[in-house]
Amino acid sequence: MEQKVLNVLQEEFPEVDFEASDALVDDGILDSLMITGIIAALSLEFEINIPYEEIIEDNFNSIKRLVNMVERLQKGC
Repeated sequence: MEQKVLNVLQEEFPEVDFEASDALVDDGILDSLMITGIIAALSLEFEINIPYEEIIEDNFNSIKRLVNMVERLQKGC
């Protein structure tokens, strides 16, 4: 699952090294526009709805956190 999420993100944002940081938002690597793009890409690819309450910095700070969020939302469907 991690590789699939990583592939989607790398296709959308090739300039970002998602594996290099565990603080993508905290370090300013991702901004609000990029997070919006990530939400759209993951929603389409994995057929999930990312509710407003899931859009928190912690869920977007690392590839591991993003994968955890996708898996959690898939199980809830």
